[in-house]
Amino acid sequence: MSDFPDDIFTEPEDVDPDALSNLGPLRRLAGVWEGQRGVDINPKADGPEQREYFERIEFHPIDPQANGPQLLYGLRYHVHVNTREEDATFHDQVGYWLWEPATGLVLQTIAIPRGQVAIAAGHADADARSLVLTAERGQTEYGICSTTFLEQAFRTDSYRIEVIFNDDGSWSYVSDVTLMVRGQAEPFLHRDRNTLFKVAEPEPNPLAQIVAASGAN
Repeated sequence: MSDFPDDIFTEPEDVDPDALSNLGPLRRLAGVWEGQRGVDINPKADGPEQREYFERIEFHPIDPQANGPQLLYGLRYHVHVNTREEDATFHDQVGYWLWEPATGLVLQTIAIPRGQVAIAAGHADADARSLVLTAERGQTEYGICSTTFLEQAFRTDSYRIEVIFNDDGSWSYVSDVTLMVRGQAEPFLHRDRNTLFKVAEPEPNPLAQIVAASGAN
């Protein structure tokens, strides 16, 4: 049985143009953040390697998005990670965090420039102090898609991220990726964790800026 209405084409009316006011639990992520004490555990030929890193994450609201009757509010994000040992980018990632007020659905889309994309999903209340999202290889709804090389050498079987909103306004995350590394019998848990602090406020979404400008005139 489908939970969706028979009319899959008609979009909702009277949509609030102010995305920041409708992000639910994602409102706490809006803005520009920096974290200086990240820890990454990744696989190497001679065993696990632990690296410390620092990162900058930007979250800016996008205009409301409709899939027919489904209405999503969200943030476009960019993650840029470096280490103290080298100037080259350690990790780069882009995507969207999305919130469906009607159901509490939370989505994260992930794209990294090594040929991998994913959609992770979870549910949360509007005032949630933590989020947990997951994705699994082989799923057609909330799954993981990789290049042939990654599938054969570092196959990603699952992804899980937990975000905790701290009392001081910062937020922390733990990201777990389960890998099957070629030549190794057991799965490898690739873990990243960090705490981030706000350094700048988000930009209003384009439609909100247009509405504000027209009201000022």
